[in-house]
Amino acid sequence: MLDKIIIDGLSFALPLFIMAIGGIYSERSGITNLALEGLQGAGAFVGALAAVFLMQSFGMNSPVPYYAAIFFAMLGGMLYSMLHALLCVKFKANQVISGVVINILAMALTVFLTKVVNRLAFGAPSDKFELGVSQRWTVPVLSQIPIVGAVFKDIYPFEIIIIVVAIIAWYVLYKTKYGMHLRACGDNPHAVDAAGIDVAKVRFTAVMVSGALAGLAGMCFAYSISAKYSSSIYVGYGYLSIAALIFGNWKIIPTFAACLLFGFANSAGYQVVKAAGLPSSYSDLIMILPYVLTLLLLVFFSKHNNAPKALGEIYDKGKR
Repeated sequence: MLDKIIIDGLSFALPLFIMAIGGIYSERSGITNLALEGLQGAGAFVGALAAVFLMQSFGMNSPVPYYAAIFFAMLGGMLYSMLHALLCVKFKANQVISGVVINILAMALTVFLTKVVNRLAFGAPSDKFELGVSQRWTVPVLSQIPIVGAVFKDIYPFEIIIIVVAIIAWYVLYKTKYGMHLRACGDNPHAVDAAGIDVAKVRFTAVMVSGALAGLAGMCFAYSISAKYSSSIYVGYGYLSIAALIFGNWKIIPTFAACLLFGFANSAGYQVVKAAGLPSSYSDLIMILPYVLTLLLLVFFSKHNNAPKALGEIYDKGKR
């Protein structure tokens, strides 16, 4: 049972983590991003759409639709995030309201478009896209190690992709000039502007990065949870990733620890219900565990959080 908790916990925690990194990029630049929920849904819709059409040519078992879905999900999330960036950076709209609107719009659009595409292209009145089951890998020697070996069992390909992307994201944020400018925009945008850096451009690109990573997360959830795309799959995960980055103090490594905690709480709950032989309705109840844990953690640890000083503030170049 412990192996299963670790395997399922990682497959849940890693997509949550990469989406939280996207939120960190946006919020460290000064743009509040409650839109992660909608960005992952919109990105996953584009990725799933690409996958179902490519499967007509390459077949269900081909890796081409799988990796194409991940690419197009990132592209779709990035393009959709430009709406949030445009509203917040260009038109200086309220960032919280913009995020909520983005989420509502994404939910409505993806449900409508999924039904339309299924009816017109496949003649099926469905609100889901069939993606097929993702292949999984096991590392021969390392997987035999007691307890720790579970990390190397039944690995989804997207887990490797997420780890690589996360390492790159960490390096860019903390070891490059762009990352330094981005972090400075969230603390003192006027100083960044005085140094000749375009604050609006940095913030715009940061929001686009958050959209790409949220789209990646949404596609990974679709493949790992049900092998189908549906607008109901990603409900709540965007907000859970926001809670993780807040608990992680807007830093990547502590946020990873928070995501692992949420992931293992989720998988452990399911395994306990299964081991106890409880009715399936209890599995639905277990789904609230990560959210209860989030609430408790935020209640007790939120006073120690240090949010970016200019987070949520509309940058006005004329104000000093």
